[in-house]
Amino acid sequence: KHINLAVIFCSSAPKTTANFKTILSLSLPTPPQILPCTQEENRPKWSVMIPVYNCAEFLPDTLLSVLAQNIGESQMQIEVVDDGSHDADVAALVEQLGGGRIGYYRQPRNVGSLKNFETCLNRAKGHLVHLLHGDDKVRLGYYAKIEALFDRFPQAGAAFCRYAYINENNEFIVRGGNSAQEEGILKNWLPRIAERQRTQCCAVTVKRSAYEKLGGFYGVTYGEDWEMWTRIAAHYPVAYTPEVLAEYRRHTSSISGRSFSDGQYMRDLNWVINTIQTIVPEEEKKRVKSKAHHFYAHYAVTIGNRLWKLQRNKKVVRVQIKEALKMHTDLSLYSKIAKLYFKMLINY
Repeated sequence: KHINLAVIFCSSAPKTTANFKTILSLSLPTPPQILPCTQEENRPKWSVMIPVYNCAEFLPDTLLSVLAQNIGESQMQIEVVDDGSHDADVAALVEQLGGGRIGYYRQPRNVGSLKNFETCLNRAKGHLVHLLHGDDKVRLGYYAKIEALFDRFPQAGAAFCRYAYINENNEFIVRGGNSAQEEGILKNWLPRIAERQRTQCCAVTVKRSAYEKLGGFYGVTYGEDWEMWTRIAAHYPVAYTPEVLAEYRRHTSSISGRSFSDGQYMRDLNWVINTIQTIVPEEEKKRVKSKAHHFYAHYAVTIGNRLWKLQRNKKVVRVQIKEALKMHTDLSLYSKIAKLYFKMLINY
């Protein structure tokens, strides 16, 4: 709809390059503004903002993992921001587990994940903001370690840790990739994070002032965090610890949704890749884009394998293959696709 709006305006305006660029820029999505905190005095160091939508099954684990850190209310705001969940009485759940320690805000209507993230950031009072999804967790020591990183490297706009994948039953699956062997400011981080997503939201804390300067999450609902971390890396140093202090939950409902079934996640990723091109230094753009296309084409085939195992739906698997081939081709990708087709042929 953004492009259609630009076309309508262009048809009634003088057709000059300057006019077209101005109108097109007005029609493109931009990051939402994060307003300065209105609480000027006695602000907590931390805001742990927990966006939720129909994840009541996992929310108790999330909340208890934060409460277990035993950080007082004067130092840490904890708040659940509910995007109109209907799987449980989330307010009652929060009160039961938090006993008044955890704040609760419910959107007047379902606004979608991006708007809910924006609400989280604008409601955050702390200097450091941890956006912790309602199905993820932190391990003991997360907040102490991340705060120590910011104290040690005050120039950092964000800090994160290594994380682990867990399943529906809180069972360990695998560790996420390690971004450095020693803690400190990450070297050459902008081109590295621009190549592909290398962290998860549960592991990342961002200074509220950085969100105020750069704006919030926007554009798409898959890969929006990757774009955000890249945007931060373009403006600030980023600190890191290789300690595994966060847990990202991988569950079947997270891969069987519509975004995966119709391939929309790949179109979202393509938007992110193109948007990141406006951030990356000119001499890195071609290499970074090629790396990103290669990685996510292979990723789509991996998703195809998982979906085949879950659903045995050939149509859905073919969507993954089609989107992969749109993005990139190489012999290794063709080989993976051939193996996937063979699995479908023999119903393995």
